[in-house]
Amino acid sequence: MNTQDDLRVNSDRLWRDFIELSLIGETRAGGVARLALSNEDLRARLWFANKLEANGLHVYDDDAGNLSGVLSCGNPKAKTLLIGSHLDGVPDGGRYDNSVGIICALECARVIQVAGIKLPFHLEIINFTDGEGCWQSLFGSRALANKLTDNYMSDTPTDYAPFRAALMRAGISPAKVKNAKRNPHHLAGYLEIHIEQGHRLDDAQIPIGIVTDIVGRTTYQMTFYGEAGHSGTTRRENRRDALRGAAEFITQAHRLVEENYPDGVFNCGNILVSPGAFNIIPSEAQLTVECRHYHKRTLADMESRILKLAQDTAIANRLTVSQKREIHMPAAHMSPEIANHIRTACQHLHITYLDIVSYAGHDAQMMFDITPTGMIFIPSKDGISHSPKEFTDWDDVVCGANVLLHTILQIANHYDAK
Repeated sequence: MNTQDDLRVNSDRLWRDFIELSLIGETRAGGVARLALSNEDLRARLWFANKLEANGLHVYDDDAGNLSGVLSCGNPKAKTLLIGSHLDGVPDGGRYDNSVGIICALECARVIQVAGIKLPFHLEIINFTDGEGCWQSLFGSRALANKLTDNYMSDTPTDYAPFRAALMRAGISPAKVKNAKRNPHHLAGYLEIHIEQGHRLDDAQIPIGIVTDIVGRTTYQMTFYGEAGHSGTTRRENRRDALRGAAEFITQAHRLVEENYPDGVFNCGNILVSPGAFNIIPSEAQLTVECRHYHKRTLADMESRILKLAQDTAIANRLTVSQKREIHMPAAHMSPEIANHIRTACQHLHITYLDIVSYAGHDAQMMFDITPTGMIFIPSKDGISHSPKEFTDWDDVVCGANVLLHTILQIANHYDAK
């Protein structure tokens, strides 16, 4: 009879799940297109529900469409340890980002169930709705964590009619979504395994990353205002070129972050210029900028300096600028206690690991302040993600699944039910 120390996931069974899931929404390029609430996503949800039911788990979905399977511990008053991720993906994405977290969680539940291990908590495998933000970023986990704003379905300034239609088509009532919130006192924690979506583990040839923090990010809509005029005849000293001011701001903002916030990120991904003719001085330049940092206060300081830089650049170019914050995702600090359980699991399995910061957002980012939360990363080959070229060695997937399994057992063995 195997002891807990000897338990390992079934690699062949895990592989079959991976292949079956990869075929749902498969693209010609070898990737997967499985947008949230699309036909492909609904098929993946059905696949997941069938797997849960076939393994004797209690299947249910909440009012935000989060789909779960529960391995009960037999005590109706016990708390619940959540493990999982999301099945949905990005357009023409890869096969790992939107499957590894789910299939590894499912496999761990099967191993624990077959071994007859009685956990001190219920184990719930959860698929969060719209983890990738096809409609609203981290929608399902935000609903569960009671972090949806009161106007989450308001049509101002965004038209959410298509989103409401997609929800209702999937059997989700937009008016009831906020009922998905969980009582934090009923939760024992949340664990998520995911590909890194970066190159650090792959570069270091280390199979496991223990996430210490998830980066916070803020997005601003900025518009520089100048004055249109003839590009050839307007005097240089009279020009009020909105695009030039925006370009100077972008260049200086990159330099500001690189020189003062080495762990920070600044990005500008789009500029809309008006009037938009090659022979007219731009009167408006609208751009969306993003700031990222894993430390809350540092992110706030970085944002403040970037906003001031935009104002100073506008003044220097005889322009004005408007600034509106569009999105804010808080930085998340993972539970040190769960991180230690992951380290212990790695040591038990003789697996090397690296403490790591996530520069991509995850459902764990919504969970960290309502329940102890931990994340396990496995390598992404060459750091590629959100692409058909996304790849992780299968040995690394199995390795991560075993670390997840033994982390659950570590949490159980040191669990205080109070």
